[in-house]
Amino acid sequence: MDARPLTTDRLVGWTPVNSPDLSPLGPTSSSGGGRVPRGRSSAGRLRYPTPVPASSAWQVGDPVGRRQFADLRTLDLEGGGRLPVTLAYETWGELNEARDNAVLVLHALTGDSHVTGEAGDGHPTAGWWQEMVGPGRPIDTDRWFVVAPNVLGGCQGSTGPSSSAPDGVAWGSRFPVVTVRDQVLAEVDLAHELGIGSWALVVGASMGGLRVLEWALLGPEHGVDVDAITVIASTAQTSGDQIAWAHAQLSAIHADPRFRGGDYYDAADGDGPHVGLSIARSIAHTTYRSAFELDERFGRMPQGGEDPLHGGRYAVQSYLDHHGDKLARRFDAGTYVRLTESMLTHDLGRDRGGVETALGQITARTLVVAVDSDRLFLPAESARIQRGVPGAEPLHVLHSDHGHDGFLIEFAQLGPVVADFLAAGERVRD
Repeated sequence: MDARPLTTDRLVGWTPVNSPDLSPLGPTSSSGGGRVPRGRSSAGRLRYPTPVPASSAWQVGDPVGRRQFADLRTLDLEGGGRLPVTLAYETWGELNEARDNAVLVLHALTGDSHVTGEAGDGHPTAGWWQEMVGPGRPIDTDRWFVVAPNVLGGCQGSTGPSSSAPDGVAWGSRFPVVTVRDQVLAEVDLAHELGIGSWALVVGASMGGLRVLEWALLGPEHGVDVDAITVIASTAQTSGDQIAWAHAQLSAIHADPRFRGGDYYDAADGDGPHVGLSIARSIAHTTYRSAFELDERFGRMPQGGEDPLHGGRYAVQSYLDHHGDKLARRFDAGTYVRLTESMLTHDLGRDRGGVETALGQITARTLVVAVDSDRLFLPAESARIQRGVPGAEPLHVLHSDHGHDGFLIEFAQLGPVVADFLAAGERVRD
């Protein structure tokens, strides 16, 4: 292992000279964003030409893009306290006269409301689920009215650590812990704001899947019916293993002196907690991919012209550094902390008599999808959901060499399953 300290200089994104593109999904990653302009240094590496922003959160005054905004009620939080809520969201398609064709898509940890669509002003990267959502795609926006909110606590227009508190200063360290249930209750308020009394489908993967399960119970309790849910690569209850992986990521950010306890939003570019955030992303990205893939793609191959015996890196280290830096240029460390903490609160059975009792109360048609090589949300956890929900479809397992990120890659398998499930719901309603 390279013993040199991990500095800002080490955590610049670059693609090695005379080496294949090492991004996970080819030249552009669905999970990490698109290309960012780069220049070549005298050492031969390709580098980003500007310092990493202290925060890459969307701010008022930035290009809006496709975002819409809903100022919602002040929310009474599960852990105590109250929070005024604004949610940013995007929509595609048209809500029909019967108002029964609405689909809610819920993003994962570092995703946002830009599910589908090109990069452009306000959206530096293309949609993260373009192959699944759009005209003629599995969730066909010629048929369905699709809504995708940026989660409460997020950094792309919704109320979160980077947004302004009532005193006009960024919430920062004052932003409260929000639970998955708090996030879903904010989304329930958004549904009411949009005049949606029922969802034909609520679908999400990873962190989004946690909210899908809460939606199945909280939605009907609060006046929004949920006809069907699709839970992809997720769990009914955060496990000790998942908490352990999250702990290392949170510790990396908290240990960065430039995090300043969460109050860094007035810092200059290059003086924010991008090192801690980059390390956290490197840890997380290891859990998103499979051991098989990392060994097959990288093995012990040195990075470009670097020599690991003389301070250089292996190719897999460069790959993780690249993804860490790329996230720091499109996300926010405070949001990463608060959303990770919200995932740790997830327990569908809390105050409901346990997980199995809670799953047994779900009445929506249910499709559960696992990824066979997932080492973050294990297939066994998906199987537990499928067993517990009355009348759930048989568990569908995607085969993938890519691990957890299979839900962002294996569209040839995932797309038809979701499309068929949606079509079956239409036949039931007819």
